[in-house]
Amino acid sequence: MRDFLYRLIFKKKILLLGFGMEGQSTYKTLRKYFPDYFFSIADKDENILNKTDIYKKDRCVHFILGKDYLQSVNDFDLIIKTPGISLNSIPISIDKDKITSQTNIFLNLYSKQIIGITGTKGKSTTSSLIFNIIHSYTKNSILVGNIGIPPFDMIDNIDDKTIIVSELSSHQLEYISKSPHIAILLNLFQEHLDHYKGFQEYQLSKFNITRYQHKNDYFIFHKDDLSISTLLDKYKIKSQILPFSHISKLKLGAYFNKNSIRLNINNRVSFLYTITNNLYLKGHHNLLNIMAAIIACKIKKIPDGYIQEGVTNFKGLEHRIEYIGKYNDILYYDDSIATVPEATIEAVKTLKKVNTIILGGFDRGINYSDLAWFLINTKIKHLIFIEEAGIRILSELKKLKNISSQEYFSVDNFNEAIKIAKVKTKKNSICLLSPAAASYGMFKNFEERGNLFKQLIMFSDNNFDKQ
Repeated sequence: MRDFLYRLIFKKKILLLGFGMEGQSTYKTLRKYFPDYFFSIADKDENILNKTDIYKKDRCVHFILGKDYLQSVNDFDLIIKTPGISLNSIPISIDKDKITSQTNIFLNLYSKQIIGITGTKGKSTTSSLIFNIIHSYTKNSILVGNIGIPPFDMIDNIDDKTIIVSELSSHQLEYISKSPHIAILLNLFQEHLDHYKGFQEYQLSKFNITRYQHKNDYFIFHKDDLSISTLLDKYKIKSQILPFSHISKLKLGAYFNKNSIRLNINNRVSFLYTITNNLYLKGHHNLLNIMAAIIACKIKKIPDGYIQEGVTNFKGLEHRIEYIGKYNDILYYDDSIATVPEATIEAVKTLKKVNTIILGGFDRGINYSDLAWFLINTKIKHLIFIEEAGIRILSELKKLKNISSQEYFSVDNFNEAIKIAKVKTKKNSICLLSPAAASYGMFKNFEERGNLFKQLIMFSDNNFDKQ
């Protein structure tokens, strides 16, 4: 690790661009190996100096803060950028060859040991499922990345036998030169359009997960996703492909057939998993996530028993179609992680008895016409809309005909939304938070949004029974 970093930064003027969780992780790692090397740190948050005492203890660091934090980026030889900063909207031309990231450095060091998972939706569930299966078999395994654990924070836990499961966002994949040994691309929907110049650029960032693979690597992907198929036709990859499908019977890969998931390798069924009512991960979208996980675990030679038990017992993630409980005979579900229309549609299909849904959040310019058409053709009676995205979803609905059977409510905050939901939702039916929009603006992240939803449901009245 130290030797690689030394070759990377030697005699270069270094800028750490962004000083959130990952930026701080990068700083700590570099300072650990190079206590006297001079670094600059740039961030839009001008209050950083009030949150850290680094500038008091470290005389080899310089901060560039505030709204003009990007103005001097071209003064540096190497820029280690954090994922959340978009360079598309600034009026400065930056040499992209100068840009790297913690993810890119980590991939260059450990790509042969990494199972990398990306996709617009499902990557957290799939990453966690894969890790839980593998970790039950060997404790020499770690989970890092977009799941909330910067890879550098786990360096001390890695040896040459460690299996690394890494959730990768499009932002993390944007400036990489190495792909993981096992790459998974679950799906491609419109998201983060505020960060990219368009949907195509977003897709290409995701596709980097396989772009730099070689013939001994593996690419696992959703065969039914048209965007992925289009990219594969246009950009020839070198790795071994293992698709999964809910529609087609595949000679190679995983597919769904007669209430079971089958994995074909070398034209024979090498793994069979029967779907039962005891499975915690319900819904069509989770069948796809499970297929991807099974393929990855089989490549890593995890015994079938561990895979079977791991899939059956995995309870899913907080804030993803999470059952909160029954309150005054109303069933509440938290799906705050649903930040795109496709995730909301899957949540409604999975739960079926949704009577009230809460939608909206930060507007990133996503197309909501398909969601509106879906909603108007469901039995959902009450639709509550929040923030700019909620207003736009409502406007799409109003363009359609025959909407008189549904009730619409546009509100300013969650407290008001919950009050309406409690009054309007039919007894023994479901109230679902599934926003189909990002959380930032009103909230720091989807976790904060989901937690507030739970608090307003669970603690505003004592008549609560978590059945």
